[in-house]
Amino acid sequence: MKNNIKIIFHIDLNAFFASCAVIKEPYLKDKAFVVGGSSTFRRGVVSTASYEARKLGIHSAMNINDAMRIFPKLIIVPLQFGLYQKYSKLFFAFLKQYSPIILEGSIDEAYVDMTEPSLTKHPLELAKEIQEGLMREHQLPCSIGIAPTLFLAKMASDMQKPLGITVLRRKDIVSKLFPLPIREMYGIGKKTYPKLEAIGIQTIGAFTKPEHKDQILSVMSESSYHSYLDHIMGRSSDFIDPKRYAIPKSISNETTLNYAMDESDAIFSILVDMLQTTHERLVKEELVAKTIGIKLKDSEFITTNRSQTLTDYTDDYQSFFDAMESLFEENYHGEPMRLVGVFFNSVILKKDLKKDFNLFTYQELTRREEQIYKTIRKINDKYPKSISQGIKKTS
Repeated sequence: MKNNIKIIFHIDLNAFFASCAVIKEPYLKDKAFVVGGSSTFRRGVVSTASYEARKLGIHSAMNINDAMRIFPKLIIVPLQFGLYQKYSKLFFAFLKQYSPIILEGSIDEAYVDMTEPSLTKHPLELAKEIQEGLMREHQLPCSIGIAPTLFLAKMASDMQKPLGITVLRRKDIVSKLFPLPIREMYGIGKKTYPKLEAIGIQTIGAFTKPEHKDQILSVMSESSYHSYLDHIMGRSSDFIDPKRYAIPKSISNETTLNYAMDESDAIFSILVDMLQTTHERLVKEELVAKTIGIKLKDSEFITTNRSQTLTDYTDDYQSFFDAMESLFEENYHGEPMRLVGVFFNSVILKKDLKKDFNLFTYQELTRREEQIYKTIRKINDKYPKSISQGIKKTS
């Protein structure tokens, strides 16, 4: 690749939940197992399947009963979100050794601008070093896509899994990208690609043909159509700004469950784990927030965001917990959930916090002033000429 072209890596951890399970329980290595569901009650659905289980035809979102019918000796591993957060942090910390220009795509994927490091070492050599280093130091297998834009890098990382490294240059788009099924195009939703297939758009290449434009516009807006074309043809963003989130207006944490979970206690437990992680970031970065919210996406992919604004900016965990608990009780009614999240809005630096004079802060200030004046009066009584209360006389 030429040095005047951006070199973007998309690094995607392979079967992340399953990889974490093997790290914690090494006996699972090379075994057919799934993460999610319950073997005791034979209910729920598969969140992630090990590659050995996938070879048997078991996949994510499959009912546990169906998976165990395929392979009765299938091992079922419970979800462990605290474990995933731990290894996600190690993953991003490892990548920062190579470049400070990183965008977190999700808990297990990252976009990294490797243009500068590639001036002194070939991108393929760097990719292999990162891949081997993650396995050696953290036992995390990954696939890496190398391309001149974020979108093409994302598409490239999906082309060879597990442990693949794929280069996708603009001159490779026709040969490597065009033949792929339209359903594999990143950004095309689960409701959109069946509509495209129904009108004859079976591949990414077919999407780009001018004679199909009118048909495609019956499925999506013109702005979306042109945006997808720019992505496919390598005309979309190649820019990663690590400073963009240095002082965020909001902080959020969410996870896709990969199967429809409707156990209220389990969902709330996940939200609590996310609140703890998000609150730790708030405190670590010396920030305070005034609004807390929850995000819920159901099995129909309908998203609900609900928030509560507190009386003042704070970093008090219990205040956030109480508000989140109320929001969950008021807005969750037993629907199967596919994604849950927690967010803080109205975030500012703690050092920039300025007290507003409302009823509560005014009363607090008044009490402090009364104590100060009592102290002053005591000193004045003992030493009458030593201290005044700062009252300016006017002539």
